Amino acid sequence: MKKMLLGLITLTALTGASAATYIGGSVGSGATIHYQTDLTGASALRYGLNLDATNFNFSRNNVSIGGSVDYLGDFVGTGSALGGLTPYYGLGLGAGVVLGEGGGVSVYPHGTLGLRYNVTDPLSFFVEGNVGPRITVGGTNASNVTLGSGVRVGLTYRLP
Repeated sequence: MKKMLLGLITLTALTGASAATYIGGSVGSGATIHYQTDLTGASALRYGLNLDATNFNFSRNNVSIGGSVDYLGDFVGTGSALGGLTPYYGLGLGAGVVLGEGGGVSVYPHGTLGLRYNVTDPLSFFVEGNVGPRITVGGTNASNVTLGSGVRVGLTYRLP
């Protein structure tokens, strides 16, 4: 996983200055805000902050936060056949930490499938799902591995 994260960071560093950048957000299996940059015309790298994971639980005295890095690639040549919808796939790595009582760390490597629709030139709408193992170390449930999944609906705005 460490090699995958280093590879994603390297790809970002090698991205040209002409790459389009986007900001956006989504709701569904939690709320997120994200920053995305194109790697090529059919692939992108997205960095997300999970807002729902910012959990201020006063009765348990803990705070948690999480995020993810995702590589996204279009299934090329399918947009016109699907009425303007662009299907895409992705691979990502999510992580979260709980500080305080019941604290622990979780890692979520996952695969993603989604559909994107360009509403206007700078604005697009997407719906996606992801699934993968969620590995937790520490916390109130001790260490475990479970099957994680999520679904989200969101908007992305291309910056000028």
